[in-house]
Amino acid sequence: SSGINSEYAEFQTFQHYFKQINLSMSLFPSLKAIKGICILDNDGKRVVSKYYDTDDETFASVKDQQQFEAKVFKATEKANSEIVAINSYTAVYRSNVDLFFYVIGDSRENELILLSVLNALYDSISMILRKNVEKRALFENMDSVLLICDELVDRGILMECDATNIVNRVHVKTEDIPLSEQTVSQVFQSAKEQIKWSLLR
Repeated sequence: SSGINSEYAEFQTFQHYFKQINLSMSLFPSLKAIKGICILDNDGKRVVSKYYDTDDETFASVKDQQQFEAKVFKATEKANSEIVAINSYTAVYRSNVDLFFYVIGDSRENELILLSVLNALYDSISMILRKNVEKRALFENMDSVLLICDELVDRGILMECDATNIVNRVHVKTEDIPLSEQTVSQVFQSAKEQIKWSLLR
C-alpha cells in the first residue's frame, strides 16, 4: 500500500512538472508567428488574403475569414494607431490611397515582428508597382503580389524581411513564367523594358 501511494505521489509530481513545462512553453512566441496577411480596399472588400492557421476557427472558412476582416477594417478604418487588438489577435496595418495592408498575429506575438513583416510586404509591393501603390496597379500585378506573400511567409513562419531580396526573387520567378501564362500587363511591361534597354545601348 505504501509502495502504491509512493508511486502515485511520484506520478503527481511528474504530472505537475509537465504541466509547468507546457504552461511556460505557451508563454513563448510561436515559430509560426504570422496568422495571416490581407489587403483590403477602402470599402473593406478583400483584395488579397492568405491565412496560415486554418485550424483556428476564426480562419477556418472563407466566410469566417471575411467576418474577421470586416471587424479588422472597422477597427482600423479611422484609427490613429498602426496596431489594434481584435479579440485574441494583434493586427498591424498601414494604408495608402485606396488600400489597407494588414499582418495578423496572436495577441502574445511580438509587435515588432509583425511590423517588420508589414513593412517588408508594403515596401516589396511598392517596389514592384514602382511606388504606384493603389488598387488598380495591384490587380494588374497580382501574380507578383502573391509571390511576394509566399517569399515573405511560409505556413505562418517568417522567411524573409528584406524587401530587396524578396523583389529580386519574385523577378527571377516571374521571368521563368512561359509567355502563354503571362498576363497582358506582364507581356506589355516586358516589351517596354526591352525597348527601354535597346534605346539606352
